Amino acid sequence: MDRFHELNAFIAVVEAGGFSAAARRTGESQPAVSKAIGALEKRLGVALFNRSTRSVTLTDQGQRYYERTKPLVDEMEEADSELTSSRLDASGLIRIAAASTFGRLHILPLIPELLSRNPGLQVDLVLSDFVRDMVEDRIDLAIRVGPVDLPDAVVRRVAGTPLVCVGSRRYFEQRGIPRNPAELVDHNCLIYGGLLESANWPFVGPEGRFSVSVRGNLSSNSVETMRAGVLAGLGIGLFAKVSLADELRHPDVITILDEFISEVRDVSLVWPKRRFIPARVRRATDFFAKEIPQRL
Repeated sequence: MDRFHELNAFIAVVEAGGFSAAARRTGESQPAVSKAIGALEKRLGVALFNRSTRSVTLTDQGQRYYERTKPLVDEMEEADSELTSSRLDASGLIRIAAASTFGRLHILPLIPELLSRNPGLQVDLVLSDFVRDMVEDRIDLAIRVGPVDLPDAVVRRVAGTPLVCVGSRRYFEQRGIPRNPAELVDHNCLIYGGLLESANWPFVGPEGRFSVSVRGNLSSNSVETMRAGVLAGLGIGLFAKVSLADELRHPDVITILDEFISEVRDVSLVWPKRRFIPARVRRATDFFAKEIPQRL
């Protein structure tokens, strides 16, 4: 059996999550996909998948094999596309990761236009407030807000977003409005675990940058939870401005301490470093690099 066919079947099963889904993705029958995987496992002398009646998952050997072979197959496909000019018609599945709130507000609305311009693309949009491991989670493109420290990835900054400190009118009527950052120690501050500073909020004053240690009765790694807490009058929150598109227009939400905040967070496109960038990834990065700044 053709080894390239075996590899394509293997990658399709991994990325589709099962043999039936892989068959639909490749246009082959399920027995043909199973036969290709069986031939590959026999040739390698190892089991690549754990199989049960409900799921198909990679073994440790299968995970290592995927991590080594996926970039090779991508490079082979890219080499073909360069010679045949098929890169003009980017196609295939692209797995995109973004933070939940930022993705819902700013990435999801752009997906229909991306697919309209590239009808051969399929998008798997992964929204999570956890930072995804790009290799383990098979992420083709991540859109990050904040610093990125990934030596094995390419990072392309496309925009910036300031931090904002906000609370509800109801909260401030009960507790008063802090006039300077030091007064935050007397307030209930909502702690977002996904922010770099977490409970040490950054500010700037006449003598330069400084931070204030804050505390409160609610913390979460979910921006949605923090937003709901602010709207409910629970306390004060520190957010990247892009996460508050709707709330900043709400009559009950008040921004405070603007003159003490100068921090700006990068909005970046991140993808695995490799010799050849698949056409679908290049097309998506170029699209988001142009469209994201216009939304922020």
